[in-house]
Amino acid sequence: MKKYLILLMMVLASHHASAQSDGSMLWLGKPYANSCQVNNQLAGNATAKIAQKELENHWRGKSVTLKIDKSQELGEGYNLQAQPAHQGDNIEYEATITASNPIGLLYGAYELIRLQNTDAYNTGSGKQQNFGKAIDETNKPQVSLRILNHWDNLDGSIERGYAGKSIFKWEEIKLGKNGKGGSISKTLHDRLITYARANASLGINGSVLNNVNASPKMMTAEYINKVKVIANILRPYGIRVYLSINFASPMALGYTKTADPLDKKVQQWWQKKAKEIYQTIPDFGGFLVKANSEGQPGPGDYHRTHADGANMLADAVKPYGGIIMWRSFVYGANHKGEDRVKQAVSEFKDLDGKFHDNVILQSKNGPLDFQPREPYAPIFDNIKQTPQIAELQITQEYLGQSKHLTYLAPMWKEFFGYVSPKKLVGIAGVANIGDDANWCGHPFSQANWYAFGRLAWNPSISSELIAHEWLVQTYGC
Repeated sequence: MKKYLILLMMVLASHHASAQSDGSMLWLGKPYANSCQVNNQLAGNATAKIAQKELENHWRGKSVTLKIDKSQELGEGYNLQAQPAHQGDNIEYEATITASNPIGLLYGAYELIRLQNTDAYNTGSGKQQNFGKAIDETNKPQVSLRILNHWDNLDGSIERGYAGKSIFKWEEIKLGKNGKGGSISKTLHDRLITYARANASLGINGSVLNNVNASPKMMTAEYINKVKVIANILRPYGIRVYLSINFASPMALGYTKTADPLDKKVQQWWQKKAKEIYQTIPDFGGFLVKANSEGQPGPGDYHRTHADGANMLADAVKPYGGIIMWRSFVYGANHKGEDRVKQAVSEFKDLDGKFHDNVILQSKNGPLDFQPREPYAPIFDNIKQTPQIAELQITQEYLGQSKHLTYLAPMWKEFFGYVSPKKLVGIAGVANIGDDANWCGHPFSQANWYAFGRLAWNPSISSELIAHEWLVQTYGC
């Protein structure tokens, strides 16, 4: 792997800057001049239309048919078949993408384009290993929740951010006179479209828009209506929005005198707030919660358990299909003096089985705090009845920030060697994204966003293959 990375650096250093311009298009590539023929059997659907457009702009084969077949029960996955058709000295593919729903068609379209652009199956006259061979693959994600966590603050700053300010420019979303409706600047709209395309190309299906050290203002009508504008842009790409919340929001905003999760007025406030959110954003995903950790308020402030707090919120969002992602990164609250790497287990093991069924425990991959080298967190072995999400850190807090070239896929692969994805319902990644032109600061850091998405979909993919895919698609070499 070290030799491979050195080779990548040499290629990057020698490759002319014009190959990728300023990096703003990530690994998505430029449109291809000759559009293929796309037979879209779901032409009235927004997501299927995007799949059609992506293929018309980027696939160099002869034709593609997009087909829905619910009997195959593919979930978010797809079946991809393509047969080579000879055109003189060239071979062009005639492909069919079959899915159970429109998002499967979009994921299948991006896979077909990826196979082409990484020379796995070339649609021209090249001499690649699989050139001229038929394609037949069925692909499904191994976990259902594949979510980016943005530690972005409302003022535009980013906690552990090294690529400029937040891409979520709240000031560029203008609401109507009644505080609803809303318009968005063209610059922000176009940036979010690229963000949505990049995530959909990897199968990422969720985005937490704000920092886990959350401002109570996120729960105001103003911001909920602005979130709606973003949700409307991301929705056709299969991305649901989530929000981090401050546990004491009703008290901080002046609606209650307490944030005690067993207080009836507190419960009612969250129930009304959940109803307001889902009336505004019907497919809202749910809440991410950092509670009683590093100074953040939580149920422990009222001698209540994490289960008391999580279940109160779970009750509020359950009628709408929402989930609560409750972080286990808690230390120093009830176990002072104990080894910090043991405290997540000490806090949560006795609560296992006491959480409602729409509560998911989210835990960092290691037991300390995203260190360059640490064992996998023992909470993954100790929690048996509560669903779990693994939290990875894409941003390079302790690994060079935006100054050093660091490829994180091998470290994440090592983690999955100890913690089987079969034990997980989701994988979350603390994003490394900002408003720098190239999104991630260091020109190589995009590879870690890419690697996160690919591994969240399929943790068995090799680090070397992911690096090759990203390099070829991004720099064309």
